[in-house]
Amino acid sequence: MTRDELKQRVWQAIERRGEEIIGLGEQIRRHPELGFKEVKTARLVEDTLARLGLAPRAGLALTGVRADVAGRAGDGPTFAVLGELDALVVAGHPEGDPQTGAAHACGHNAQIAGLLGAAMGLLDAKAFEQLAGRAVFFAVPAEEYGDIEWRVAQARAGKLEFLGGKPELLRLGHFDDVDLAMMIHATPRPEDGKTGIPASNNGCIVKTIRYVGRAAHAGGAPHMGINALYAAQIGLAAINAIRETFRDEDTIRVHPIITHGGSQVNVIPGEVRLETYVRGRTVEAILDANKKVDRALRAGALALGATVEIETLPGYMPMTCDPLMAKQYRDNAVRLVGEEHYRQIGHRTGSTDMGDLSMVMPVLHPYVGGAAGTGHGADYRIVDKPLAYLVTAKALAAMVVDLLADGAAGAKAVLAAARPPMTREEYLAFQRGIARREVYAGA
Repeated sequence: MTRDELKQRVWQAIERRGEEIIGLGEQIRRHPELGFKEVKTARLVEDTLARLGLAPRAGLALTGVRADVAGRAGDGPTFAVLGELDALVVAGHPEGDPQTGAAHACGHNAQIAGLLGAAMGLLDAKAFEQLAGRAVFFAVPAEEYGDIEWRVAQARAGKLEFLGGKPELLRLGHFDDVDLAMMIHATPRPEDGKTGIPASNNGCIVKTIRYVGRAAHAGGAPHMGINALYAAQIGLAAINAIRETFRDEDTIRVHPIITHGGSQVNVIPGEVRLETYVRGRTVEAILDANKKVDRALRAGALALGATVEIETLPGYMPMTCDPLMAKQYRDNAVRLVGEEHYRQIGHRTGSTDMGDLSMVMPVLHPYVGGAAGTGHGADYRIVDKPLAYLVTAKALAAMVVDLLADGAAGAKAVLAAARPPMTREEYLAFQRGIARREVYAGA
């Protein structure tokens, strides 16, 4: 059987399971969970993989689920197909969880449905009888880098070190035996077509900031206080003032939020807390912008005589897609959606922890349409379920065939040409070197 014949057989198996795959995606959409807390979603993945006859391992980096399938046509590389478990907090989303605010406003439910659908199609078609090496079906936690105070508390309690799912899985060794990896993200952007591949993505550093002033009666004795909120406002204004110093080609993004602005209105705020990312196209650009942001934050403390505590946390690394994997994906995409609907996407200024994997192995991170509205917005929704769920499954499964067929010749070619910038040990050392906590007294 040729590769193309095998792919057609797998795609037909996915079509036969289409209603079930869509149902899984919709079930996940209705039960959104935040990162490292995706207990119900992880259990659904584990149960589904077990029903397919696999032996999934659960509880990886708290909630990750991994199942391996060995090809029967010989030894070869290990290719991981990923899907992300988590949702994120989006105010006003009509499907937000009433307790947590979580909503699937980024389409991760489509990723998991596609992951499970690919496993179904490959297993139903008995594809692994003709494949070499090994495929890994891996549902990973916590790509959305939110809920930072809670995650920092988990780290201080020794339950986490890195605050994103894939970095934590890397640290724990769950990617040590993986040679190359991919996932597919849903997109609501019409300019992305029905599917496409970005050239690259921004990376980011994550920061928590705490301004400490002195509380006092806001009406009777404001002169006795040090207003931490005003210090924070000056720090934010200083960040805005330095934006013109960021080079366009570095695609720097700094977008702070205030998570605590004071205790009550008749008390001069004695403590104010902020969170922000510092994003950029390259590691060097991120580190340079980070220095400027720290300087701006210190200015707020100096102006008011407050103290600022700046905690800098490792975020996500910039991502670059492997060109050989991208070519293989394009060939499949044209067959699935038509050449007129495929797009080559330029640099994207959002961040993903697939960038962390791209530091140590070749990766691919395409986008598939089927969503509408604004990414991370209250109007985000899935409007074309066969595209979002089933094309994702078919594209993932086709890449497993292309990379692991013919003695895994496709995967071997990718690995022979790839030059990841870091070893796993170098990656971990770099990320750990980012982490620091500094206290600056402006008095």
